[in-house]
Amino acid sequence: MTMDFSVSRIPGNRAQLCQELLGSSRPSLHSPFALRQPTRSPAAVAHHCGSGAGARAHRLAVPLVCTHGQRRRRQPLRSPAALLSGSGGAFDDEAEKAAVLTLDASNFSEVVAAHQFIVVDFYAPWCGPCNRLAPEYEKAASILSKHNPPIILAKVDADNKKNKDLSSKYDVRKFPTIKILRNQGENVQDYDGPRDADGIVEYLKKQAGPASVEIKSVEDAKNLIGDDRVVIVGVFPVFGSSEYKNFMAVAEKLRNDYDFCHTLDANILPRGDKTIKGPFVRIFKPFDELFVDSQDFETGALNKFINVSSFPTVVTFDPNPTNLKYLLKFFENDGTKAILYLNFGDDRIEAFKTQLYDAGKQYREKNISFLIGDATDLHIPFKYFGVKESEAPFIFIEASTGKYIKTSVEPDQILPWLQEYTDGTLLPYVKSDLIPEVNDQPVKVVVANSLNDVVFNSGKNVLLEFYAPWCNYCQKLALVLQEVAISLQNDEDVIIAKMFGFGHRTPKPGDSCSHTFITDAICNDIPQDFKVEGYPTLYFYSSGGNLLPYEGMWIAEEIIYFIKKNKGSKPGEVVVM
Repeated sequence: MTMDFSVSRIPGNRAQLCQELLGSSRPSLHSPFALRQPTRSPAAVAHHCGSGAGARAHRLAVPLVCTHGQRRRRQPLRSPAALLSGSGGAFDDEAEKAAVLTLDASNFSEVVAAHQFIVVDFYAPWCGPCNRLAPEYEKAASILSKHNPPIILAKVDADNKKNKDLSSKYDVRKFPTIKILRNQGENVQDYDGPRDADGIVEYLKKQAGPASVEIKSVEDAKNLIGDDRVVIVGVFPVFGSSEYKNFMAVAEKLRNDYDFCHTLDANILPRGDKTIKGPFVRIFKPFDELFVDSQDFETGALNKFINVSSFPTVVTFDPNPTNLKYLLKFFENDGTKAILYLNFGDDRIEAFKTQLYDAGKQYREKNISFLIGDATDLHIPFKYFGVKESEAPFIFIEASTGKYIKTSVEPDQILPWLQEYTDGTLLPYVKSDLIPEVNDQPVKVVVANSLNDVVFNSGKNVLLEFYAPWCNYCQKLALVLQEVAISLQNDEDVIIAKMFGFGHRTPKPGDSCSHTFITDAICNDIPQDFKVEGYPTLYFYSSGGNLLPYEGMWIAEEIIYFIKKNKGSKPGEVVVM
């Protein structure tokens, strides 16, 4: 058996990766540099380094939502007036002054039917995130009540039994859940905007307005389009045509992501051919060719045109706030990524940019995204790949088939190298420590480049530990595995081994071992067959090809029993734990 290293992963959420690389100090449990521990038996958890994950969650993360399954907190005492009113939440004591409408099963339908646009917060009085949202929501409601026309914000105690049917109708599975109801409740969408008052106000003003704004003059065009953002403009001979209706449908669908405008006169637009009568769509953008046109109004084609053309051909990795949304989208994308790191002071910088831009245009249709970053500002890629700074410029590809890298690359080598990748002739890059010249200890050392020989192609029964040298629990388990290895050293069919997995940063006091870290060591890529989400993690590979996680107690006798009972087992056979 040959193990597949194709995962070669940057673990976790790529948006968080982007923020980590940009130096965000906001901690996150979902950071790709903070892997979460696997689910284990209660007995195993007691021995596992990752047992601190719950404490870590408490220490680092302020949850944005509560789920129905969470334990309820004792509700605070409420005033007699509040009890009589039956309302709930942080503003019951000032119900007369509240800008947020309090709805329940008795008045919900009537109030919603009276409004073209209304926002409803489904909350629970015991929910911490709900109570943190409440003052911001109230402040936003007060501001929006003065909008022309007023934008109405309401709330429903979804934990109250009498509102159970409302919770079910609007699919309330967590608290708070915020819904936007349009056209007397006929159209319902989830609110996925900010949770602070100013952010709520800005988001809802855009949501309450038309999906596309008409441009009637040069002054309108100047104010609505500008030079620093993406704006999609539909140009039509007349409004009401099928093309116009399709444009408006796409604008409604994508209104959260882009600004849309429409006009009858191409002459008032700031860039592009002013003689075209339409219908056509012109995207204005602050990068690449600055504007691009399309006359395909089929909704699927229009949707694709907007999403593809509104994204830079090459994203630049820098901390400019206007660039952040493109970086987030780049790392959130599940497609193939090609990233070039070089010193931005390099005399060849313009040649590199030109080659990468040409590559971006050539491979855009193959769903390959491109990014360029300054190697002098970013140390993480070097340690992630085990590349020396002297080997920059380097370009790498992260794909579902693996990761690929070319160091000391020249500008004119980029396109031929990408062609080799698309032709399937490149070999995936596997990060590995050096294979030890001497490996005569009871517990054998395995690296990525020896994994196949020592474990999967050896014909032996192998217990393999993934560990980190700095992990206290790994150090304790090492003593147990040493005892196991000595006890079984006369059994030629058994190997006890260990492998230093990849990491992401130097550990700090208080860190749980369910993190992985970048260190100065090369470390080793871990094949996708192993689910290593914390240290230490144990796997057993039988001589019959059966790969099993070991989740039992860290006691020598139990581990030996597990090995003996599963020796020679084949995939699918009953496992003895």
